[in-house]
Amino acid sequence: MRQATMRYLVLPAKPSRRRGPRASFAACGLAFMAWAVASVVTFAAAQGPAKDSQARPSATQQAVSPSPSETRPSGPRPSNQGNIRVTVRVVNVPVTVLDRRGLPVIDLTQDDFRVYEDDKPQSVRYFYRGTQPPLRIGLILDTSNSARRKLSFEQDAASEFVFNMLQGRSSQNQIFLQTFDAASSVLQDFTNDPESLNEKIRTLKAGGGKALYDAIYYACREKMLKTGPPEQSRRVLVVLSDGIDVQSKHSFDEVASMAHTAETAIYAIGNSAYGYANPGDKVLKQMAEETGGAAFFPQETAPGADLGTGYLSHGQIGETSQNKGLGAETGIYSAQRLEKLADSLEAIGRELSEQYNIGYTPSNAALDGTYRNIKVVALRKGVLLRSKPGYFASPIVEGNSAPAKGSGAP
Repeated sequence: MRQATMRYLVLPAKPSRRRGPRASFAACGLAFMAWAVASVVTFAAAQGPAKDSQARPSATQQAVSPSPSETRPSGPRPSNQGNIRVTVRVVNVPVTVLDRRGLPVIDLTQDDFRVYEDDKPQSVRYFYRGTQPPLRIGLILDTSNSARRKLSFEQDAASEFVFNMLQGRSSQNQIFLQTFDAASSVLQDFTNDPESLNEKIRTLKAGGGKALYDAIYYACREKMLKTGPPEQSRRVLVVLSDGIDVQSKHSFDEVASMAHTAETAIYAIGNSAYGYANPGDKVLKQMAEETGGAAFFPQETAPGADLGTGYLSHGQIGETSQNKGLGAETGIYSAQRLEKLADSLEAIGRELSEQYNIGYTPSNAALDGTYRNIKVVALRKGVLLRSKPGYFASPIVEGNSAPAKGSGAP
Protein backbone atom coordinates (compact mmCIF):
# COMPACT_ATOMS: atom_id res chain seq x y z
CA MET A 1 0.00 0.00 0.00
CA ARG A 2 1.34 3.45 -0.93
CA GLN A 3 2.27 6.05 1.69
CA ALA A 4 -0.58 8.27 0.46
CA THR A 5 -3.00 5.74 1.96
CA MET A 6 -1.30 5.84 5.32
CA ARG A 7 -1.72 9.61 5.53
CA TYR A 8 -5.49 9.16 5.54
CA LEU A 9 -5.47 6.41 8.16
CA VAL A 10 -3.05 7.89 10.68
CA LEU A 11 -4.59 10.96 12.34
CA PRO A 12 -2.81 13.44 14.61
CA ALA A 13 -2.97 12.46 18.27
CA LYS A 14 -5.27 14.57 20.51
CA PRO A 15 -5.62 14.73 24.28
CA SER A 16 -7.73 11.87 25.46
CA ARG A 17 -11.20 12.74 26.74
CA ARG A 18 -14.39 10.95 27.24
CA ARG A 19 -16.89 11.06 24.40
CA GLY A 20 -20.58 10.57 24.42
CA PRO A 21 -22.47 8.28 22.09
CA ARG A 22 -23.01 11.06 19.52
CA ALA A 23 -19.31 11.95 19.45
CA SER A 24 -18.32 8.31 19.02
CA PHE A 25 -20.74 7.90 16.13
CA ALA A 26 -19.33 10.99 14.43
CA ALA A 27 -15.79 9.68 14.86
CA CYS A 28 -16.73 6.37 13.28
CA GLY A 29 -18.32 8.15 10.35
CA LEU A 30 -15.20 10.23 9.78
CA ALA A 31 -12.99 7.12 9.86
CA PHE A 32 -15.22 5.37 7.32
CA MET A 33 -15.03 8.34 4.94
CA ALA A 34 -11.21 8.41 5.27
CA TRP A 35 -11.01 4.70 4.45
CA ALA A 36 -13.22 5.11 1.36
CA VAL A 37 -11.19 8.03 0.00
CA ALA A 38 -7.91 6.15 0.63
CA SER A 39 -9.20 3.11 -1.27
CA VAL A 40 -10.08 5.22 -4.30
CA VAL A 41 -6.64 6.90 -4.29
CA THR A 42 -4.86 3.56 -3.93
CA PHE A 43 -6.79 1.99 -6.82
CA ALA A 44 -6.11 4.96 -9.11
CA ALA A 45 -2.39 4.96 -8.23
CA ALA A 46 -2.13 1.25 -8.99
CA GLN A 47 -3.85 1.54 -12.37
CA GLY A 48 -2.05 4.65 -13.75
CA PRO A 49 1.58 3.48 -13.99
CA ALA A 50 0.57 0.06 -15.35
CA LYS A 51 -1.12 1.68 -18.32
CA ASP A 52 1.89 3.97 -18.94
CA SER A 53 4.41 1.12 -18.81
CA GLN A 54 2.59 -0.66 -21.61
CA ALA A 55 2.57 2.43 -23.79
CA ARG A 56 6.30 3.38 -23.53
CA PRO A 57 9.39 1.29 -22.71
CA SER A 58 11.44 2.33 -19.73
CA ALA A 59 14.92 3.81 -20.12
CA THR A 60 16.44 0.45 -19.19
CA GLN A 61 14.40 -1.38 -21.80
CA GLN A 62 15.41 1.08 -24.48
CA ALA A 63 19.10 0.69 -23.64
CA VAL A 64 19.16 -3.08 -24.06
CA SER A 65 16.95 -3.34 -27.13
CA PRO A 66 19.07 -4.42 -30.14
CA SER A 67 19.29 -2.22 -33.19
CA PRO A 68 17.83 -3.61 -36.43
CA SER A 69 21.31 -4.51 -37.77
CA GLU A 70 22.07 -6.56 -34.63
CA THR A 71 18.79 -8.46 -34.37
CA ARG A 72 19.27 -12.23 -34.47
CA PRO A 73 16.76 -14.41 -36.32
CA SER A 74 14.31 -16.20 -34.03
CA GLY A 75 13.52 -19.87 -34.07
CA PRO A 76 15.77 -22.95 -34.00
CA ARG A 77 19.10 -22.91 -35.83
CA PRO A 78 20.52 -25.96 -37.62
CA SER A 79 23.14 -27.62 -35.43
CA ASN A 80 25.80 -27.52 -38.15
CA GLN A 81 25.38 -23.84 -38.96
CA GLY A 82 27.55 -22.48 -36.16
CA ASN A 83 27.16 -19.06 -34.61
CA ILE A 84 26.76 -16.43 -37.31
CA ARG A 85 27.67 -12.88 -36.39
CA VAL A 86 26.26 -10.46 -38.95
CA THR A 87 27.91 -7.06 -38.76
CA VAL A 88 28.54 -4.09 -40.99
CA ARG A 89 31.58 -5.36 -42.84
CA VAL A 90 34.77 -3.36 -43.14
CA VAL A 91 37.01 -4.52 -45.98
CA ASN A 92 40.71 -4.20 -45.25
CA VAL A 93 43.05 -3.80 -48.24
CA PRO A 94 46.84 -3.86 -47.72
CA VAL A 95 48.52 -2.10 -50.66
CA THR A 96 52.16 -2.36 -51.70
CA VAL A 97 53.40 0.45 -53.97
CA LEU A 98 56.65 0.23 -55.96
CA ASP A 99 58.36 2.46 -58.47
CA ARG A 100 59.59 1.19 -61.83
CA ARG A 101 62.88 0.10 -60.26
CA GLY A 102 61.04 -2.07 -57.76
CA LEU A 103 61.75 0.22 -54.81
CA PRO A 104 58.99 0.99 -52.27
CA VAL A 105 57.05 4.26 -52.53
CA ILE A 106 56.22 5.32 -48.98
CA ASP A 107 55.20 8.99 -49.21
CA LEU A 108 51.64 8.69 -50.59
CA THR A 109 48.61 10.02 -48.72
CA GLN A 110 44.98 8.95 -48.63
CA ASP A 111 44.17 11.49 -51.34
CA ASP A 112 46.53 9.67 -53.71
CA PHE A 113 44.34 6.55 -53.77
CA ARG A 114 40.97 5.62 -55.21
CA VAL A 115 39.18 2.40 -54.22
CA TYR A 116 36.56 0.65 -56.34
CA GLU A 117 34.38 -2.38 -55.64
CA ASP A 118 32.78 -3.91 -58.73
CA ASP A 119 33.72 -0.67 -60.55
CA LYS A 120 31.85 1.51 -58.03
CA PRO A 121 33.83 4.10 -56.02
CA GLN A 122 34.03 3.48 -52.28
CA SER A 123 34.50 5.84 -49.35
CA VAL A 124 37.67 5.17 -47.36
CA ARG A 125 36.99 4.61 -43.67
CA TYR A 126 40.61 4.46 -42.46
CA PHE A 127 44.09 4.84 -43.91
CA TYR A 128 47.39 3.75 -42.38
CA ARG A 129 50.94 3.87 -43.62
CA GLY A 130 54.08 2.04 -42.51
CA THR A 131 54.13 0.16 -39.22
CA GLN A 132 50.54 0.94 -38.20
CA PRO A 133 48.34 -0.75 -37.26
CA PRO A 134 50.40 -3.47 -35.52
CA LEU A 135 50.87 -6.83 -37.20
CA ARG A 136 49.34 -10.13 -36.15
CA ILE A 137 51.44 -12.77 -37.87
CA GLY A 138 50.98 -16.51 -38.03
CA LEU A 139 54.23 -18.34 -38.83
CA ILE A 140 53.27 -21.73 -40.30
CA LEU A 141 56.02 -24.29 -40.88
CA ASP A 142 55.72 -27.54 -42.81
CA THR A 143 57.04 -30.35 -40.59
CA SER A 144 55.94 -33.26 -42.78
CA ASN A 145 58.31 -35.96 -44.01
CA SER A 146 59.22 -33.89 -47.07
CA ALA A 147 60.66 -31.15 -44.81
CA ARG A 148 63.03 -33.45 -42.95
CA ARG A 149 66.22 -32.56 -44.85
CA LYS A 150 65.74 -28.80 -44.74
CA LEU A 151 64.14 -28.28 -41.34
CA SER A 152 67.29 -27.21 -39.49
CA PHE A 153 67.92 -24.30 -41.83
CA GLU A 154 64.26 -23.30 -41.80
CA GLN A 155 64.50 -23.12 -38.01
CA ASP A 156 67.44 -20.71 -38.29
CA ALA A 157 65.64 -18.53 -40.84
CA ALA A 158 62.39 -18.54 -38.83
CA SER A 159 64.18 -17.50 -35.64
CA GLU A 160 65.85 -14.60 -37.42
CA PHE A 161 62.50 -13.48 -38.83
CA VAL A 162 60.90 -13.58 -35.37
CA PHE A 163 63.60 -11.44 -33.79
CA ASN A 164 63.47 -8.93 -36.66
CA MET A 165 59.69 -8.49 -36.44
CA LEU A 166 59.48 -8.20 -32.64
CA GLN A 167 62.09 -5.59 -31.86
CA GLY A 168 62.40 -1.81 -32.04
CA ARG A 169 59.53 -0.18 -33.91
CA SER A 170 57.87 -3.56 -34.32
CA SER A 171 57.47 -4.19 -30.60
CA GLN A 172 53.67 -3.92 -30.86
CA ASN A 173 53.58 -6.81 -33.31
CA GLN A 174 52.62 -10.31 -32.21
CA ILE A 175 53.38 -13.71 -33.75
CA PHE A 176 52.02 -17.20 -33.19
CA LEU A 177 53.80 -20.39 -34.26
CA GLN A 178 51.96 -23.24 -35.95
CA THR A 179 53.28 -26.42 -37.54
CA PHE A 180 51.57 -29.05 -39.63
CA ASP A 181 51.96 -32.53 -41.02
CA ALA A 182 48.79 -34.63 -41.18
CA ALA A 183 47.39 -32.37 -38.43
CA SER A 184 48.15 -28.90 -37.10
CA SER A 185 49.60 -27.82 -33.78
CA VAL A 186 49.85 -24.30 -32.36
CA LEU A 187 53.11 -24.46 -30.40
CA GLN A 188 53.03 -20.82 -29.28
CA ASP A 189 50.02 -18.52 -29.16
CA PHE A 190 50.23 -14.82 -30.06
CA THR A 191 53.15 -13.21 -28.25
CA ASN A 192 55.62 -10.36 -28.64
CA ASP A 193 58.35 -12.35 -26.87
CA PRO A 194 60.87 -13.58 -29.48
CA GLU A 195 62.65 -15.79 -26.94
CA SER A 196 59.49 -17.82 -26.30
CA LEU A 197 58.97 -18.30 -30.03
CA ASN A 198 62.60 -19.21 -30.63
CA GLU A 199 62.46 -21.81 -27.87
CA LYS A 200 59.48 -23.49 -29.56
CA ILE A 201 61.07 -23.26 -33.02
CA ARG A 202 64.11 -25.18 -31.77
CA THR A 203 61.93 -28.11 -30.66
CA LEU A 204 60.53 -28.85 -34.14
CA LYS A 205 60.81 -32.34 -35.58
CA ALA A 206 59.72 -33.51 -39.03
CA GLY A 207 57.60 -36.54 -39.83
CA GLY A 208 54.11 -37.55 -40.86
CA GLY A 209 51.67 -36.68 -43.63
CA LYS A 210 50.68 -33.34 -45.08
CA ALA A 211 47.49 -31.27 -44.72
CA LEU A 212 48.45 -27.76 -45.86
CA TYR A 213 44.94 -26.48 -46.60
CA ASP A 214 43.59 -27.55 -43.21
CA ALA A 215 46.47 -25.77 -41.47
CA ILE A 216 45.80 -22.45 -43.21
CA TYR A 217 42.03 -22.76 -42.79
CA TYR A 218 42.44 -23.33 -39.06
CA ALA A 219 44.87 -20.42 -38.65
CA CYS A 220 42.47 -18.02 -40.36
CA ARG A 221 39.36 -19.18 -38.55
CA GLU A 222 40.59 -19.88 -35.04
CA LYS A 223 43.38 -17.32 -34.73
CA MET A 224 42.96 -14.41 -37.15
CA LEU A 225 39.19 -14.03 -36.79
CA LYS A 226 39.66 -13.54 -33.05
CA THR A 227 42.18 -10.68 -33.16
CA GLY A 228 39.54 -7.93 -33.11
CA PRO A 229 38.39 -5.50 -35.83
CA PRO A 230 40.65 -5.38 -38.92
CA GLU A 231 41.36 -1.68 -38.44
CA GLN A 232 43.14 -2.52 -35.17
CA SER A 233 45.68 -4.93 -36.66
CA ARG A 234 47.05 -6.27 -39.93
CA ARG A 235 46.65 -10.02 -40.31
CA VAL A 236 49.33 -11.98 -42.12
CA LEU A 237 50.20 -15.66 -42.51
CA VAL A 238 53.77 -16.57 -43.48
CA VAL A 239 53.79 -20.13 -44.80
CA LEU A 240 56.93 -22.19 -45.47
CA SER A 241 55.99 -25.23 -47.53
CA ASP A 242 56.39 -26.94 -50.89
CA GLY A 243 52.68 -26.34 -51.56
CA ILE A 244 51.80 -30.03 -51.80
CA ASP A 245 48.65 -31.19 -50.01
CA VAL A 246 47.52 -34.80 -49.75
CA GLN A 247 45.33 -35.13 -46.64
CA SER A 248 43.26 -31.98 -46.08
CA LYS A 249 39.51 -32.06 -45.55
CA HIS A 250 39.18 -28.48 -46.80
CA SER A 251 39.58 -27.48 -50.45
CA PHE A 252 41.65 -24.68 -51.93
CA ASP A 253 38.50 -22.61 -52.55
CA GLU A 254 37.39 -23.02 -48.94
CA VAL A 255 40.79 -21.86 -47.73
CA ALA A 256 40.73 -18.80 -50.01
CA SER A 257 37.21 -17.90 -48.87
CA MET A 258 38.15 -18.22 -45.19
CA ALA A 259 41.27 -16.08 -45.71
CA HIS A 260 39.06 -13.37 -47.26
CA THR A 261 36.60 -13.59 -44.37
CA ALA A 262 39.44 -13.30 -41.86
CA GLU A 263 40.98 -10.36 -43.78
CA THR A 264 44.29 -12.25 -43.87
CA ALA A 265 47.07 -11.89 -46.45
CA ILE A 266 49.15 -14.99 -47.14
CA TYR A 267 52.87 -14.79 -47.84
CA ALA A 268 54.24 -18.09 -49.08
CA ILE A 269 57.82 -19.28 -49.39
CA GLY A 270 58.33 -22.34 -51.56
CA ASN A 271 60.87 -24.82 -50.25
CA SER A 272 60.55 -27.64 -52.72
CA ALA A 273 63.30 -30.24 -52.46
CA TYR A 274 62.83 -31.77 -55.87
CA GLY A 275 65.14 -31.46 -58.84
CA TYR A 276 62.27 -30.60 -61.17
CA ALA A 277 59.41 -28.12 -61.43
CA ASN A 278 57.17 -28.46 -58.40
CA PRO A 279 53.37 -28.35 -58.95
CA GLY A 280 52.94 -26.97 -55.43
CA ASP A 281 54.59 -23.70 -56.48
CA LYS A 282 51.50 -22.82 -58.51
CA VAL A 283 49.29 -23.41 -55.46
CA LEU A 284 51.40 -21.13 -53.26
CA LYS A 285 51.49 -18.41 -55.89
CA GLN A 286 47.72 -18.46 -56.45
CA MET A 287 46.99 -18.47 -52.72
CA ALA A 288 49.22 -15.43 -52.20
CA GLU A 289 47.82 -13.48 -55.14
CA GLU A 290 44.19 -14.05 -54.15
CA THR A 291 44.75 -12.75 -50.62
CA GLY A 292 46.97 -9.76 -51.38
CA GLY A 293 50.22 -11.36 -50.27
CA ALA A 294 53.20 -12.54 -52.28
CA ALA A 295 54.96 -15.81 -53.08
CA PHE A 296 58.72 -16.29 -52.95
CA PHE A 297 60.66 -19.13 -54.51
CA PRO A 298 64.18 -18.43 -53.30
CA GLN A 299 65.78 -21.54 -54.73
CA GLU A 300 64.78 -20.55 -58.28
CA THR A 301 66.86 -17.36 -58.08
CA ALA A 302 69.90 -18.90 -56.40
CA PRO A 303 73.13 -19.12 -58.44
CA GLY A 304 73.23 -22.19 -60.64
CA ALA A 305 69.56 -23.05 -60.16
CA ASP A 306 69.12 -24.32 -63.69
CA LEU A 307 66.46 -26.91 -62.85
CA GLY A 308 63.81 -24.38 -61.88
CA THR A 309 63.75 -25.20 -58.19
CA GLY A 310 67.20 -24.17 -57.02
CA TYR A 311 68.05 -27.58 -55.63
CA LEU A 312 70.97 -29.72 -56.68
CA SER A 313 70.27 -32.88 -58.61
CA HIS A 314 72.31 -36.06 -58.24
CA GLY A 315 74.66 -34.88 -60.99
CA GLN A 316 75.04 -31.40 -59.54
CA ILE A 317 75.87 -32.82 -56.14
CA GLY A 318 78.88 -34.61 -57.59
CA GLU A 319 79.99 -31.57 -59.60
CA THR A 320 79.78 -29.08 -56.71
CA SER A 321 82.92 -29.16 -54.60
CA GLN A 322 81.30 -27.86 -51.43
CA ASN A 323 78.81 -30.71 -51.53
CA LYS A 324 81.18 -33.57 -52.32
CA GLY A 325 80.63 -36.50 -50.03
CA LEU A 326 76.99 -35.57 -49.45
CA GLY A 327 74.20 -37.78 -50.73
CA ALA A 328 70.46 -37.32 -51.11
CA GLU A 329 67.63 -39.23 -52.68
CA THR A 330 65.95 -36.23 -54.28
CA GLY A 331 68.56 -33.45 -54.20
CA ILE A 332 70.08 -31.20 -51.56
CA TYR A 333 70.58 -27.53 -50.78
CA SER A 334 73.87 -25.79 -51.34
CA ALA A 335 74.97 -23.21 -48.76
CA GLN A 336 74.23 -20.31 -51.12
CA ARG A 337 70.76 -21.57 -51.85
CA LEU A 338 69.94 -21.92 -48.16
CA GLU A 339 70.72 -18.25 -47.58
CA LYS A 340 68.00 -17.29 -50.05
CA LEU A 341 65.31 -18.56 -47.71
CA ALA A 342 66.38 -16.12 -45.01
CA ASP A 343 66.50 -13.37 -47.63
CA SER A 344 62.88 -14.09 -48.56
CA LEU A 345 61.72 -13.80 -44.96
CA GLU A 346 63.63 -10.53 -44.64
CA ALA A 347 61.95 -9.23 -47.81
CA ILE A 348 58.53 -10.05 -46.34
CA GLY A 349 59.37 -8.12 -43.19
CA ARG A 350 60.45 -5.08 -45.19
CA GLU A 351 57.31 -5.11 -47.31
CA LEU A 352 55.04 -5.31 -44.28
CA SER A 353 56.75 -2.27 -42.75
CA GLU A 354 56.32 -0.22 -45.95
CA GLN A 355 52.70 -1.02 -46.84
CA TYR A 356 49.59 1.12 -46.93
CA ASN A 357 46.49 -0.18 -45.18
CA ILE A 358 43.15 1.02 -46.56
CA GLY A 359 39.76 0.13 -45.11
CA TYR A 360 36.31 0.85 -46.49
CA THR A 361 32.70 -0.07 -45.77
CA PRO A 362 31.18 -1.45 -49.01
CA SER A 363 28.32 0.51 -50.53
CA ASN A 364 26.77 -2.89 -51.28
CA ALA A 365 26.14 -4.14 -47.74
CA ALA A 366 24.52 -7.46 -48.72
CA LEU A 367 26.29 -10.48 -47.20
CA ASP A 368 25.14 -12.80 -49.96
CA GLY A 369 28.31 -14.85 -50.47
CA THR A 370 29.09 -13.36 -53.88
CA TYR A 371 32.60 -12.44 -54.98
CA ARG A 372 33.33 -8.70 -55.12
CA ASN A 373 36.16 -7.34 -57.25
CA ILE A 374 38.45 -4.73 -55.69
CA LYS A 375 40.54 -2.25 -57.63
CA VAL A 376 42.91 0.23 -56.00
CA VAL A 377 44.26 3.05 -58.18
CA ALA A 378 47.12 5.43 -57.39
CA LEU A 379 46.87 8.91 -58.87
CA ARG A 380 50.64 9.29 -58.96
CA LYS A 381 52.08 8.26 -62.30
CA GLY A 382 54.87 5.75 -62.72
CA VAL A 383 54.07 3.52 -59.74
CA LEU A 384 53.00 -0.11 -59.54
CA LEU A 385 50.41 -1.38 -57.05
CA ARG A 386 49.77 -4.81 -55.59
CA SER A 387 46.67 -5.57 -53.51
CA LYS A 388 44.14 -8.34 -53.16
CA PRO A 389 41.82 -8.60 -56.18
CA GLY A 390 38.59 -9.15 -54.25
CA TYR A 391 36.75 -10.98 -51.48
CA PHE A 392 33.67 -13.09 -50.76
CA ALA A 393 30.86 -11.10 -49.10
CA SER A 394 29.95 -13.76 -46.56
CA PRO A 395 28.80 -13.51 -42.94
CA ILE A 396 31.45 -14.25 -40.34
CA VAL A 397 30.90 -17.78 -39.03
CA GLU A 398 32.22 -18.81 -35.63
CA GLY A 399 32.33 -22.15 -33.85
CA ASN A 400 32.17 -25.70 -35.23
CA SER A 401 35.93 -26.15 -35.05
CA ALA A 402 37.23 -29.58 -35.84
CA PRO A 403 39.28 -31.24 -33.11
CA ALA A 404 43.02 -31.20 -33.56
CA LYS A 405 46.26 -32.70 -32.48
CA GLY A 406 47.28 -31.29 -29.14
CA SER A 407 45.81 -27.83 -29.62
CA GLY A 408 42.32 -27.99 -31.04
CA ALA A 409 43.54 -27.53 -34.60
CA PRO A 410 42.09 -29.61 -37.41
